[in-house]
Amino acid sequence: MFLGRTLLGAIGLTGLVLPVTSAIPTVTSKVDLCHVVDAEFPGKVGFANSTEYENSQSSYYTAQEREVVPSCVFRPTSANDVANFVKLAVANDPCSKGCSLSQPLFAVRSGGHTLWQGAANANGSVTVDMRSLASFSLSADRKNASVGAGTNFAEVYPQLVPHNLTVIGARVPGPAAGGFLSGGGKNFLSRRHGFGCDNIFGYEVVLASGQVAYASEDENEDLWLALKGGSNNFAIITRFDLATYPLSLMWGGTQALEFTPAVLQAQAQAFSDFMLPENVDNAADVGVLIGFLNGSFFLENTIFYSEAVANPPVFANFTSIPGITSQSLNLTTVADRVNLDGSVVPLTIPRSFELVYAFSNGAAAIYSRLFQILQTGIGKIAKTEGLEIQFLIQPMPVTNGTNSLGLPVLDTNLVLMVFTGAWANVADDSTVTNAMQFIVSHQEAVLQRAGLLIGFKYLNYADVTQNPISTYGAKNVAGLWATSKKYDPNGLWQSRVPGYKLPYNN
Repeated sequence: MFLGRTLLGAIGLTGLVLPVTSAIPTVTSKVDLCHVVDAEFPGKVGFANSTEYENSQSSYYTAQEREVVPSCVFRPTSANDVANFVKLAVANDPCSKGCSLSQPLFAVRSGGHTLWQGAANANGSVTVDMRSLASFSLSADRKNASVGAGTNFAEVYPQLVPHNLTVIGARVPGPAAGGFLSGGGKNFLSRRHGFGCDNIFGYEVVLASGQVAYASEDENEDLWLALKGGSNNFAIITRFDLATYPLSLMWGGTQALEFTPAVLQAQAQAFSDFMLPENVDNAADVGVLIGFLNGSFFLENTIFYSEAVANPPVFANFTSIPGITSQSLNLTTVADRVNLDGSVVPLTIPRSFELVYAFSNGAAAIYSRLFQILQTGIGKIAKTEGLEIQFLIQPMPVTNGTNSLGLPVLDTNLVLMVFTGAWANVADDSTVTNAMQFIVSHQEAVLQRAGLLIGFKYLNYADVTQNPISTYGAKNVAGLWATSKKYDPNGLWQSRVPGYKLPYNN
């Protein structure tokens, strides 16, 4: 996701994300699902050219998702609405055998921030828009907060400020709880408290049967763990019950720097040193961003400290770099920090593509080599109309292992890279995506030769072609399949609802 300047913003497993069958699908003559749902839920279904339909379509973050044409949009307002919808959808599925995700029964969206086409929008069928399930409540002891799946975290944080509390939610406005938390979730406090999904003690969900259920450590524990990183493969999540954490003020903001070889070298050294075990401060997080905009490269840092401490020494190597042209670093609430950063994040972006990889921290020379590969590769497509690039390195959340991701527990040495591109014209799709994949393949080769590359692909930043769930490890993938077969024996979520699907064994 874009976070800067004008856009500031495998172990024998193959991830067949869009499983198809060579058999011809068996289609039965059942009535149109959109009209069935409209009759059952008057006023909650929008058809083409209606305000409700256009509101949903226009709000997708990326052009590729906005180009998908669902037959209608359903806006449930409760878990019971979702449950009844699932029952109707299954009962009126026109495909009874050999079905595939190329013709989905329905899709489910919350914030609509996943970039790739068809991730959360159903061409020719029903898209379930969860944004009306936007709710927030705080427990009497203030230790837990409950949010609906369609909730924008930018609307949650201000309600926690009076209590000097926060939750592990999104760092910019736009992403909603549903997608953000089911894929993991990186936050300002993620080096201390891990992924957002590590901090969920309970889920209210609708199963493939249409049953409303609850999953927690004490109830449906296998489902609870599967939902922590397993995306939409097991149920439709309607509510998350989250842990809260004390936080009054945090410190941080952004720096802009000269784009010169000397500054890039200083950045590489500063980040490498920041990640060393002796320098770990779990309140500190940083992102080093190389961008390309209007034909030129630029360099920015994001710096965050999740305590009310100005200018903490852990960032000295960054704040003292020669070549800083501007910076805005201050004490704010989380709510204000999110809104400040959100003020320069566009509501939508043009055509886009995103790739991710992860690795263990290395010497400054490793980062310098990654930067060089990036610059050379982007130089070859620099004249692409409307080209905007962001290459961001940041620490991986330090997980406690209470999830399905398969990352080592309490490892502070891991780095997460997200590489995002945007451009203007469909005709340039292959040019840009091929160039980005070429850059990443060369960078991964450098890391592999250095013994630093790890297989994990963080789902929330991954393209569908990277098959992120296949990188969770064989044991975890087997557990996810067992959970899927237990709670969805007919394979609704695997064959009829698009998204990042479970991988298949060869």
